[in-house]
Amino acid sequence: MTDLTTILDEISGFVWGPFFLIPLLLGAGLYLTIRLGGIQFTKLIPALNLGIIKRKDPGSEGDISQFQALTTALAATIGTGNIVGVATALAIGGPGALFWMWMTGLVGMASKYSEAFLGVRFRGTDTAGEKSGGPQYYLERGIKGPLGKILGLSFAIFAVIACFGIGNMTQANAIASNVESSWSVPIWVTGLVLTVLTLIVLVGGIKSIGRVTSGLVPFMVVFYVLGGLYILLVNITALPGAFADIFTSAFAGSEQAVGGFAGAAIIIVIQYGVARGMFSNESGLGSAAIAAAAAQTTHPVRQGLVSMTQTFIDTIIVVTITGLVIVTTGTWSQQDPETGEQISASLMTGEAFSHGLPGEWGHWVVTLGLVLFAFSTILAWSYYGERNIERLFGRGLVMPFRILFSLIVFVGATAELEVVWLFSDIFNGLMALPNLIGLLVLSGLIARETKFYLQHDPKLEADKNQIEAFMADRPGWAEWKSGDVIGSSRNYGAESKDTTDSGQMT
Repeated sequence: MTDLTTILDEISGFVWGPFFLIPLLLGAGLYLTIRLGGIQFTKLIPALNLGIIKRKDPGSEGDISQFQALTTALAATIGTGNIVGVATALAIGGPGALFWMWMTGLVGMASKYSEAFLGVRFRGTDTAGEKSGGPQYYLERGIKGPLGKILGLSFAIFAVIACFGIGNMTQANAIASNVESSWSVPIWVTGLVLTVLTLIVLVGGIKSIGRVTSGLVPFMVVFYVLGGLYILLVNITALPGAFADIFTSAFAGSEQAVGGFAGAAIIIVIQYGVARGMFSNESGLGSAAIAAAAAQTTHPVRQGLVSMTQTFIDTIIVVTITGLVIVTTGTWSQQDPETGEQISASLMTGEAFSHGLPGEWGHWVVTLGLVLFAFSTILAWSYYGERNIERLFGRGLVMPFRILFSLIVFVGATAELEVVWLFSDIFNGLMALPNLIGLLVLSGLIARETKFYLQHDPKLEADKNQIEAFMADRPGWAEWKSGDVIGSSRNYGAESKDTTDSGQMT
């Protein structure tokens, strides 16, 4: 087991290292930002209005509202990465890691827009009458020849494996261990309750998940953010120094980072900032496109913009709150009084909130926040897993998968998971690889169709009839409206003759 852990650790280090996934993530995000004209900056306000205020496109096709698709994606991303992941990045990379998490989020918004656009653009309808889409489909449908097939199949395999790790066992384990530590509830009891609740929700499919996340996610975000804002207001005099530390160490490293080694290399700061940032917001991973594909929307651009706001909320709001609380309270470099070593990342956020809030409130906010965040992540990732199970084996295995996924929650809650964490990191990263390649190949299609739509509806205020009017003669519009753009998943395989390259929209 020790040898296996060592091998997996080395593989994970390479996948998330400075010469593999990190430059691809940042490079793809930056390239898409340029091709799309900085869409995450110019269209953020209209996108937030459409997704959070209006919440739905009347008369559109899909299984859940735009707001429910957004909260489902948020449920998947706002999890342990926002609490433990941020603390890990700061513990190893120092305050500067938060800067690189911001950069990952900002350029990642363009990646998130692109994958959500493609998810809706190439979605199909399965035998149950539900919309099904994501990289497992758009990579094959959008890219001609063997490359698209290999990328799509690779994504589906990696996603199924990853969903049991990062989207299930690690989340359940974090919930059970924190509930036991805070309220002395036996781990097996928490595991059993989680398993039952998960099964109840999952049996209802995406509509049930959408209803739960649309109620749970806004509450948990507001609850957690208000607690963090209170601490920052109390420590407002420490904010200027915290920002100075963040920007200084982002480009100079930190002597207290990486276990006390003097002159921590800048590459460590960037590596952990980008890796934990992507772990938190999943931009470029392709997962959010699966939720976006189920949305009721009148045009792929509209849902792409709504989905883009998920990265903003996750990273620029929630991650920032966590990071600033840790830096302003000084807990990122705090030592354990018993061992004299740096405090564990798993305890860091709880310690920071405990310092900032009176009584036991800080500990309760973090524990309850982690429970809500992690449980919602389990629900969302189950949907990601089942859509890829359907792609690989057909609709018939979806219900057995839901039951198995629920049972695995108990295993995750009650088992030691060091190896699972490493597997999760590896396959989480491997999911991103085929998706990022696909985004680059299909960037011409994304940019062209985005430009055309926004020329006619720059404020995202057009209704269904207005969209119909200016899209009427656009190639492929009638096919997209039919819900069977290039063939549906029920007759998948008969559609290769209709696939297009990145230069056309069929």
